[in-house]
Amino acid sequence: MRILSWNINGIRTLPKYHPWNTFDSCEGILDELKADIICFQEVKSSRASLPRDVAIPGRYHSFFSFPVSKGGYSGVAVYTNSRTAAPLKAEEGLSGRLQPQPPLSAEERVSPSYPYPHDITAYPDEQGEVPATFEALDAEGRGLVVDFGLFVLINVYCPNETSDARLSFKMNYHLMLQERVRKLIEEEHREVIVLGDINVCATPLDHAEGHFASSQDTFYEHPARAWFHKWRSPNGPMIDVIRTFWPERKGLYTCWNTKLQARETNYGGRIDYILVTKGLLPWISHGDIQPSLKGSDHCPIYIDLRDEITLGSGETIKLRDAMQQTDTAREPPRIAAKFWDEFSGKQTVLSAFFGKRAVSRDASNDGQPTPSLPSTSQQSNMPDASSTVTDVQLSTTQPASQPVIKHPPSPEVPKKLKPSQPSKPAPSPATNKRKPPEPTASSSKKRKQVKGQASLASFFSKPAAASGSKSREVIEIDDETPAASTSALAPDTPPLSQAEQDQLDADYRLACELAQEDAEPSPTPSSFQNPTQKKAVWSELFAPIQPPHCTVHGEPTKMYTVNKPGPNKGKTFFICSRPVGPGYDKGKSERLREEVDHRYRCNYFKWTSDVKKASLRERERTRTLSQGP
Repeated sequence: MRILSWNINGIRTLPKYHPWNTFDSCEGILDELKADIICFQEVKSSRASLPRDVAIPGRYHSFFSFPVSKGGYSGVAVYTNSRTAAPLKAEEGLSGRLQPQPPLSAEERVSPSYPYPHDITAYPDEQGEVPATFEALDAEGRGLVVDFGLFVLINVYCPNETSDARLSFKMNYHLMLQERVRKLIEEEHREVIVLGDINVCATPLDHAEGHFASSQDTFYEHPARAWFHKWRSPNGPMIDVIRTFWPERKGLYTCWNTKLQARETNYGGRIDYILVTKGLLPWISHGDIQPSLKGSDHCPIYIDLRDEITLGSGETIKLRDAMQQTDTAREPPRIAAKFWDEFSGKQTVLSAFFGKRAVSRDASNDGQPTPSLPSTSQQSNMPDASSTVTDVQLSTTQPASQPVIKHPPSPEVPKKLKPSQPSKPAPSPATNKRKPPEPTASSSKKRKQVKGQASLASFFSKPAAASGSKSREVIEIDDETPAASTSALAPDTPPLSQAEQDQLDADYRLACELAQEDAEPSPTPSSFQNPTQKKAVWSELFAPIQPPHCTVHGEPTKMYTVNKPGPNKGKTFFICSRPVGPGYDKGKSERLREEVDHRYRCNYFKWTSDVKKASLRERERTRTLSQGP
């Protein structure tokens, strides 16, 4: 039997990678993983958006835990092969507070007691406060507890320290997990498997830069690493079983920063674990990672269990008997996805409201079908009725020789489509406050154009003869405020972002500097009589920016775009094109010079605007030298 754990970084993104994109269903993906118990972290979905084939994939029983209030975030899942690993009990969360409706009975619960905040020494936050309950810690969909008889499996996705404010949340979740495991071991005398994304590097050997002296000296100063060091064997009860099979193996990493191309050079860390209690070691035959399987920034990890073991007394115990498996099919615990109302036939799915319906005919409508009013959800997906009516009117009255022009809807057209009704006599003028204009033949073909806005038909008509008496319109643009003048001429243009505005300002300043450096105007393409010279000038003007070479390796750099929110979002820059690796140059403030490894990325950095300035100046200098004195 194989137990596998994998942080998939989104259940909807996994099928986009090979070989998972070759399967038609989630069941095919689970079969390809070749495991009996499959644990996923970072599902990044919600119960409402979970596809049916993901929720109940064939012969697999499935269990999910989603965030209470934040969809598309976190989330864990456990899939079990109903033929080989049917669970006895299952529950969501670690604190016992997350309950289905109706709540689990005492016989359905995995444990009789659960951890409480007063059982641990909670980690204070920045204000010095500690949590009074564990409800907030369990509300992000980070844990599932499943009882398989021989052992209790806990699938967790521990919080990441994204900021200083999240450190207390991370530490308190670790402490809650530790207390839950302690109760299972000491009070209930159970064997436990804890697996998933712990989000902690256990030793310097588990980090790509752990071998540096600067890292080893301060490695265990982080509170999460110090806690994990005490919880793991030999200091604590949990055994890092994969490391026991590979005690000195370097590069045993399970997570990489894919934005830095770190997986190419195996510049990563080991933060995914399978931890077991001592009594399960005789059952485990092997354990390893699977770095060749792509689809996430993590890779799968697994352990294999023996089919049977022989005790010291000579007694042989089969794994199926120890896990209380039966030859007949057994229903899963009540929190399984197959018992959800939307999948058990107790709740009507949304697609049932959009099926085809029989069209009734009314004799009073002369045999014509009576159109039915669309539902609210259908109206939201339908085009505006006013635009529909206008388009139909224009298309029926427009001559065939001219293209059909769609005009904005007039305020007189109603906003909702109504069934055809018998004609009614026109109301008397006394009852109307405003008399609508009478439609004419010309009004259906033409509408008054907004001043300054050309219609589509004007581009296909002959230009009118210019009148000699009319004076030419001159638009003055103030050089000091180019942005304001541009916006005044094009009021419909959306406002520029801060990055685009900075780029325009940089180009404007560059143009002023070039104008000051050379008093005489540069020759324009029209001033050249030689066509070859004209082509060369235009090619030089519109040539793409050539990437500069980094100073250390002398190789072409690579352009990136700032995506982080802030004043520089959208701006482009160039950095060294080599991948990152142990000892790559982060800069003098972050990397000691004696630890820099020049085989990897150097610290070259330059904004694209600066590269453009240097390129234009170099072209101008070359042109000046070629012309001579």
